Amino acid sequence: MEYARVSLPTGMTGVVFAGLIMAVLCGVCPGDVVVLKGGQQLTGDILAEKQAHLYVDIGFTVLAIPTEDVLEYEYDENAGEVQAEGPSQRTAGRLYYTGQRAKKTIEQCVDEVSQAVVKVSSPVGMGSGFFINEQGYLITNYHVIEKETRIEVTVFEKREGGFEKKSFKKVRIEAINPFVDLALLKVEGLGDTRVGFVYLGDIGKIQVGEPVFAIGNPLGLERTVTNGVISTTNRAFEGLVYIQTNADINPGNSGGPLFNLAGEVVGVTNMGYIFFGGLGFAIPADYVKHFIDNRDAFAFDRDNPNTGYRYYQPNKRRNPAAPGFLRAKKKN
Repeated sequence: MEYARVSLPTGMTGVVFAGLIMAVLCGVCPGDVVVLKGGQQLTGDILAEKQAHLYVDIGFTVLAIPTEDVLEYEYDENAGEVQAEGPSQRTAGRLYYTGQRAKKTIEQCVDEVSQAVVKVSSPVGMGSGFFINEQGYLITNYHVIEKETRIEVTVFEKREGGFEKKSFKKVRIEAINPFVDLALLKVEGLGDTRVGFVYLGDIGKIQVGEPVFAIGNPLGLERTVTNGVISTTNRAFEGLVYIQTNADINPGNSGGPLFNLAGEVVGVTNMGYIFFGGLGFAIPADYVKHFIDNRDAFAFDRDNPNTGYRYYQPNKRRNPAAPGFLRAKKKN
């Protein structure tokens, strides 16, 4: 299929201009909606999102719209996606996908989602991560890149008969949150490399005893798959709630995804007991969504990557004497 490349808002002629008029007139028709900075609104099927262009099928042709001219876009929640059995949701400004997906076997899930899992390396260590969309945005643990700015991401691109390793050293830190141990990165300069991506699940729908599996790079052993069950959905550590699983989690798994059998990420693996098997923990997907949705609040500052903080003590009581009920107890 040939793509009609357009330069907006000027330079639209012939078939492309007619296509845009038809798309605008069909604004009431179901489909994905793209709003341009010039105020025009297009309705069609968004086929792909690349760094430079947004590809939209408007029926008789496919438009390659420069992303710099796109104000916002929204997927039709009533339309099915190729990679989802149910409605796929990714509203304008949101970096990740959600959707109702049918359960499969572990083998089928691994074949479908393993391409989205990457290795994240820095001068002091190595961990895992996973792409949340096709534009190169990925999630990993904060402690995997802590105090580092030279980051390398190794992508495993599926080829006939196996995977091809590609390393990218141009990686931008978008946001970090040390308190929940999460980091949002973006791989730049992907070029023709097609990356897989995963859907984020709903922690409220998983159950104790439900099968799960993890993909990561424990001890540098790339693309290792381990499986188990959900041991509990609300294990508390230092004021945060974690998913506990008996799937093996080892050094190098940090930042990798924990999947359910629908191939949805229900958690981000971040810690486990080295000398005790079957005690692994993952950050719930709901924390991940909140972190991504509020990424502006956690935006990385290159000039001060580890901003200091201090807790202020509350104001002292104006009356230093013991409260009345304590004085009454002493008299008795």
